[in-house]
Amino acid sequence: MRLKVKGMIPEDDSRVATIGFPAPPWMVNYADLMTNLVCFFVILYALSAALNKDMQKAQQSIREMIKEGKIQGQVTMDKEGMRITLEEQSQVAFFDSGRAELTDHMRVQLDKLAPVLRRLSEKHDIVVEGHTDNIPIATKKYASNWELSTARATSVVKFMLAENFQPKRLAAVGYGEYHPAVVNGSEETRKKNRRVVFFIKNDRYPGTPAALPPVGRKAVPPQPSAAGNPAPSGEALAAEVQPPAPAGENFAPAGEASAGGGQ
Repeated sequence: MRLKVKGMIPEDDSRVATIGFPAPPWMVNYADLMTNLVCFFVILYALSAALNKDMQKAQQSIREMIKEGKIQGQVTMDKEGMRITLEEQSQVAFFDSGRAELTDHMRVQLDKLAPVLRRLSEKHDIVVEGHTDNIPIATKKYASNWELSTARATSVVKFMLAENFQPKRLAAVGYGEYHPAVVNGSEETRKKNRRVVFFIKNDRYPGTPAALPPVGRKAVPPQPSAAGNPAPSGEALAAEVQPPAPAGENFAPAGEASAGGGQ
């Protein structure tokens, strides 16, 4: 017999039942709709680069060139941007062993790829990645594969600058041997790892703010001299009154290497 106490709520009352109130029928459909909307926006975010028409068009052009054998490599796209990989898949190398100068074969590859990359560089930043195999290197010029891969990426950037790319849209990065595409088990796999990757970023690098004069100093316009010519600024006067260097001593500008450096 169930005990009844005056003033207490029965245990089968919906206000204190363990199950509680049942959800209305429309709540199930509403929850499914919200879940589908969340998944939809997550997919849109993940495919933001793929939805870019410029990158879609460039990806299609590069795939056609790869299919026709004009360039050797592959192209992929994700939410961060597009990656164009040039791999050594033939007997002709992109770089000579232990060197960073572009070979003629590499220049031909870059000539075919340059028009597509130039159009993308109008709206996107391009990071050139250098990768090597796992064979160690230790020369006077390159102490490790890091230096070698960075120098090779820089050589590609210099080639692109000569092709009228905007300098602020380019960067060079060297990963050395530490991001192999495949396991370095044979000469064929090492060729795949000796590669150059063009990473076209979906997001631009933040713009640089305009330069401001130092605190406490005001820019003073040059005043005309008695002869009618503008008087030299303070920096120009300072440059004129600098004493000559003592005889027998050579002063190299700051940042330049001495003559006794590496090759």
